[in-house]
Amino acid sequence: MKLIILDRDGVINIGSDQFIKSPEEWKPIPGSLEAIARLTREGWRVVVATNQSGLARGLFEMATLNAIHAKMHKAVAQAGGRIEAVFYCPHSAEMDCDCRKPRTGLFNEIAARYGRDLIGVPSIGDSLRDLQAAASVGARPFLVRTGKGEKTLLVGGLPENTPVFINLSEAVEYLLVAVA
Repeated sequence: MKLIILDRDGVINIGSDQFIKSPEEWKPIPGSLEAIARLTREGWRVVVATNQSGLARGLFEMATLNAIHAKMHKAVAQAGGRIEAVFYCPHSAEMDCDCRKPRTGLFNEIAARYGRDLIGVPSIGDSLRDLQAAASVGARPFLVRTGKGEKTLLVGGLPENTPVFINLSEAVEYLLVAVA
């Protein structure tokens, strides 16, 4: 089974320092939906692992998060792709949970759901915490320059051998050629 883990904000959709608080604010990054569709056509199982502390902060309700994800699923499906599951952390950083990236709880949930370890599984993110969580479970971190990616590059400290791509489309192109 070819499995890939994607962060949401800044990788699939345009991120915001003020959080994505409604379906209307969720806007795909150009090419991201088509990239997910390419993965789907090539037999990849696409899952999302995302921190959503806006829930704990009271910026939106669970019904709103569900509506945002429904919009994302529909947009991906209209492009010919499929996101199998969305794993999210609803906690704020102050809550000291195990699921908020860079901790590995979301990745452990994914491993349990799919009955496999995540060694070598590609995981694409735009922040250092995305990459750290992936590396901690043996997944293969990829950085995209969209979202917070440029800032992440400036800060540095990327896990060893982390490839950097302009966007999700370029990362998927690389993966499909590298795996083929």
